[in-house]
This record gives sequence, structure tokens and C-alpha cells, in this order.
Amino acid sequence: MSTDKQPTIAVLGTGLIGAPVARNLRKRGFTVHAWNRTAAKAHALANDDIQAFDNPADAVRGADIIVTVLKDGPSVEQAIQAAAPALGKGAVWLQLSTVGIEGIDALAALAEQHGLIFYDAPVQGTRQPAELAQLIILASGPIAQREVVQPVFDAIGKRTLWVSEQAGTSSRLKLALNSWAFALTHGLAESLALAKGLGVDPALLVDAVTGGPMDSGYFQAKAAAILADNYTASFSIANAVKDSQLVVDAAAQAGVQVDAAQAGLKRFERALEAGHGDKDMAASFLA
Repeated sequence: MSTDKQPTIAVLGTGLIGAPVARNLRKRGFTVHAWNRTAAKAHALANDDIQAFDNPADAVRGADIIVTVLKDGPSVEQAIQAAAPALGKGAVWLQLSTVGIEGIDALAALAEQHGLIFYDAPVQGTRQPAELAQLIILASGPIAQREVVQPVFDAIGKRTLWVSEQAGTSSRLKLALNSWAFALTHGLAESLALAKGLGVDPALLVDAVTGGPMDSGYFQAKAAAILADNYTASFSIANAVKDSQLVVDAAAQAGVQVDAAQAGLKRFERALEAGHGDKDMAASFLA
């Protein structure tokens, strides 16, 4: 990789997280290529001086670093397979998607097959932290190229937590963190629903928690969304179903009993079946 210029980065996946990731990389002076399965989402980045491509191979051609920010493991695998003819030997692959245990192991094997230097780097944070370059990056991968990838992480996040040299460890940590995020979401949603069902103004519950030991920025943001009936997605119910299933599957594999996670998955599925898939996961309140 040339050291006298910023590397070229190909961002595969420009949805709620991928689009702001691409924009923040461009703001830091990187040359950014973009591809998305729905081409219009990638082409919408042209105003940000980001070059959009209609297929993954064209997007990665000439790229030093590939960043994947796609829905799930199979989507990432399909994109990399499609990009394979144009992948540069020794290119760095930063895998930001939440793909679960089997998914990350399959992608690490794919990276090895194509001679890519692989970093398992799922992010903690949703749309707004992505837009503000405030993501937490949970990074695992070889020490050798960390000085190459750190500026990329610094451009999109406020903190990089180096978890392990072994790919897969970060994806495992992400599942545990998601379990916590979902527990908080359902706990709040059910509490507000219960208050309402008991004939108490749900806003009083928020007032009682505010400023106390149970308060948090997350509590306030999700409570405000629910009280305003504003479910603009930061992280959708459909994605929450997918990630909750990954949590439950991983727990079964590890022999850990996760009663709350299993119940939470059912609640998200109920919201999905009721037609709330595109809404923010705070729509657990509507289940």
C-alpha cells in the first residue's frame, strides 16, 4: 500500500450505517468507492464526492481497503464473491456487519481463500452515532496492519476497542452487547405499555426514572420515540429479529440459557408480524 497518499476504500453496503460511514471516510480525505444492492442508495452519495458502482467488482477494483456494512452473513459473502475477480491480493477487509458466530467463521475463511487481511470489526451504535462518527468499533485481527486500519476506524468512530488478534472474538462480544441492548429496549417498552394499560400516563414513568440510577441516554432516546409515536428507524424491528436470532443461536451453541433473549425474540417477531418491520426497534412497544 502506498504511504504517500490516503488509501482508497470500497464501502459495500450503504444503508442506515453504511452511507454515513462512507461520508465520514470521505470527509477525512479517503477516496471512497460505494456499492449497494439497491443501486440508488449508492448513487445518492455522489453529492458527497463518493464514486458509486453498480457491482461489487467495479467498486473494489483499485481499493486498498474493503469495508462491508451489509445486513447479514450471506449478504456479505455474496458481495465478496461477486467482488472476487477484482480483489487486490493483500487488500485489507474490515467486516462491520453483525453476522453471528457461523457467519464470521465463514467470512474469515473466505478472506483467507482470497488472500485478504481480515478484521472482524462489528460496531456498537445505530444511525445517529454513525452520522456523528461516534460508533464504538469492536475490532479483532492481526497486529501487523493495525496502523493501517486505525485511521479508518478513527474516521467513523469515537473509540476502537481492540478485542483480540483472533477474528471471531469481536462478533461474539457483539452478540452479548446486543443481548443487553434488546433487554433494555423490551424492558422500557413493556414498562411504558404496562403503565398505559394500568391507566397511568407513561410520561410519569419516564419522569420518575429521569436523573436516577436507572436513567441513561438510551432510556431517554427510546422513551422519547415511544411517547412521540415516532418510530423512524435507527435500528429496525426486522434487523432486531435477525440479530436476536443470532443471540439465541449463539447461546444454544454455548450451552447458556437465555430466557429473556428468547422471550425478546418472540416479542420482536410479534411486532414484525404486525407489520412494524421497517420501524425502529422501540416499536417493541407496539407488540
